Amino acid sequence: MAKGLTTREQDYSRWYTDVIAAARLADYAPVKGCMVIMPNGYAIWEKMQGALDTLFKDTGHENAYFPLFIPESFMKREAEHVEGFAPECAVVTHGGGKELEESLYVRPTSETIIWSMYKNWIQSYRDLPILINQWANVVRWEMRTRLFLRTTEFLWQEGHTAHATSEEAVQETLQMIEVYRQFAEEFMAMPVIVGLKSDKEKFAGAIQTYCIEAMMQDCKALQAGTSHFLGQNFAKAFDVTYQTEAGQREHVWATSWGVSTRLVGALIMTHSDDRGLVLPPKLAPLQAVVVPIWRGDDERAAILERVDQFTADWKGHFSFKIDDRDNYRPGWKFNEWEQRGVPVRIEIGPKDLESNQAVMVRRDTGEKQFIAQSELRDTIVQTLQTIQVDLFNRAVERRENNSHYLESYEEFKQMLDDQGGFFYVHWCGSRDC
Repeated sequence: MAKGLTTREQDYSRWYTDVIAAARLADYAPVKGCMVIMPNGYAIWEKMQGALDTLFKDTGHENAYFPLFIPESFMKREAEHVEGFAPECAVVTHGGGKELEESLYVRPTSETIIWSMYKNWIQSYRDLPILINQWANVVRWEMRTRLFLRTTEFLWQEGHTAHATSEEAVQETLQMIEVYRQFAEEFMAMPVIVGLKSDKEKFAGAIQTYCIEAMMQDCKALQAGTSHFLGQNFAKAFDVTYQTEAGQREHVWATSWGVSTRLVGALIMTHSDDRGLVLPPKLAPLQAVVVPIWRGDDERAAILERVDQFTADWKGHFSFKIDDRDNYRPGWKFNEWEQRGVPVRIEIGPKDLESNQAVMVRRDTGEKQFIAQSELRDTIVQTLQTIQVDLFNRAVERRENNSHYLESYEEFKQMLDDQGGFFYVHWCGSRDC
C-alpha cells in the first residue's frame, strides 16, 4: 500500500478520492459541484477522445459544434424531454446587465438546438443520413457530486443522427452501442454488459435506450455509455421533414448517443489498487518510465549515456519518459510513478551497466524481471500487450465471481441484503412488476 492511501477495504469511496489526489488527476473547483481536470487526468481523457474519435470517423461520422445556450422555447417543444431535464438545468435570465427577453438554458444535452438546425439542413432524401458528433461540455445541476463520476459540469461527446427510415435509425442506435462496447473492452480493458433500459429508466424523449454497464471493484454497476433511438419525437417537435423519392414529405428518424469523463472514473475503479492508479496501456499517456539510479556525478553521466543508447529506438513503439531529476531519491520516484499508474518501470543502476541489463517492473502485478538492455524495447512492447489482456481478464473474472443467477423474487431480496454484484433475475418487462 502506498503511504497515505486509504485501502479499498477500509473505505472504498475514500480510496477512490485518494487515488485521484495521489495521481493528480483532478481537484475540487471553487464552484460547488465542479472539478478541475488536472494535466494527468486530462491526458487520459485525450487518449480516450483520440480512440473514440477514430471509431466514430471509421463509422462515417463527422464532428461539429453547436451553441452552449439553448432558448427556453426549444426545450419546451419536446414535453417529455424538458420534464426529464428541468430539475437539472441551469438557466441564464440576465446578460449584458439586462434581463433577457427569453431565458437561455445552459446545455444539459443538445437534441433541441441541433434539431432546430437540422430543420434548415434537411430538405430531401438526398440530404440523409446526417451523422454528426460533438465534443463539448454540459451542465446538469447535481446535488451529490463525486469527482469524474457525477459533477455539475462535465466533458462528453454526443452523437446526433438523422435518417430516412426507422430501420436505419435503429441500426445506427445498435451500431453505436457496439462501438462503445468495443471501446470499453478493447481500450479500457473493462468488460461490459450491453442491455436495453426499462421504460422507466430510458432517456427523456427516447423510444428506446441501450446502455453498457460495468462492474466496479465494490461490485456495484456503473453506466458507462448510452445510445438512444429517438423515433420521430424531435423531428415532429421541430417539424423536420424530407421529401422522399416518391415526392412525399415525411418526418425523419433520429438517434443520439454519448459517453463522458465518467469513463475516467470507471477506469480508476476497474483497475486501480491500494498502491494507487493502474492504467491499461492503450489509455496510459505514459506507458513506460526509466528511472536511472546513481550516487555521484560520474555514475550519473555514465548511466544516462547508457540510457540514451538503449532508448534511442523506442520512439514510435510506445510512449516513455526518462526520469533524470536530481532532487528526488529513486524510492520517491518509484512511488510517484506507481501512483500515476505508468504500466512499466525500468530501473538501471551502476551494477546494471556492468551486466548490460536492467530491471523491468510491471505496475499491475509488481512483478520484477532482469532484462538484457538490447532486448528491452521488444520486451516492453510485449509486456504492454500482456498487461492490457491481463487487466481485462481479471476484470472479467471478478465480474463472473460476483454474478448471481436467481429463480425467485424472494431469493433475490435475500441475496441482495447479503452481498453485492450483478443479479440475473426474471422480469415481465412492465412497470407494474
